Amino acid sequence: MAQIKDLLQRCFLFKGLPEKALLDIASIGSIKKFKPRQTVFLEGDPPSGFHIVIDGSIKIFKLSPEGREQILHVFGPGEPFGEAAVFAQARFPANATAMKPSRTFYIPRDAFVRLLNQDPSLAMNLLAILSKRLMNFARMIGDLSLKEVPGRLATYLLILMNRQDNSTSVTLDMPKTQLASLLGTIPETLSRIFAKMQAEKIISVQGPKIEILDQDALKELSGNIFQEGRLEIK
Repeated sequence: MAQIKDLLQRCFLFKGLPEKALLDIASIGSIKKFKPRQTVFLEGDPPSGFHIVIDGSIKIFKLSPEGREQILHVFGPGEPFGEAAVFAQARFPANATAMKPSRTFYIPRDAFVRLLNQDPSLAMNLLAILSKRLMNFARMIGDLSLKEVPGRLATYLLILMNRQDNSTSVTLDMPKTQLASLLGTIPETLSRIFAKMQAEKIISVQGPKIEILDQDALKELSGNIFQEGRLEIK
């Protein structure tokens, strides 16, 4: 129970909640285990609850009619997923699959709704946080979609720096083939962009670890979205 309470405290959905509320939420959920490539849910499935990643990583993706995979997001420890469909009582709009051995804390919708009815302050907290997350996500999608691929990569590296609280290096949270899918390109093009950025001494690539050599150049390539204050990821 203590481990789950700590997980909930780290989760942005529940930050600032009193201990009793955290313990109440912890009491209604259960731990789920997933093997690599195991399905968590499929697009079109009716949602009966949502998840918070304990460890491992979960990718959210859609498939084109030709079977091409487009990664929409990758969730890591402490991050919730599937909550929007649960709250909207809509079917899941995409697929979710474990990328590596993963555990999640699963919160069933019906029990969670009963808690919300009992504690209106919890509902207001969720409403405020979800609204902020939606605005940030919309800004991020807009910034990524309007850029050429080098700008998308630079923006993504800045996002990772923000998430990982590191100003000198980042560690990619997915294989480069899947990163290419997330950025809307192909692995060969992504490799050429990494090589060019390395040749220009903006970054240094050592497997999944990317050392940031020139943060100003990276921000300029991204369109300076962080300097303009338009994007907040945490």
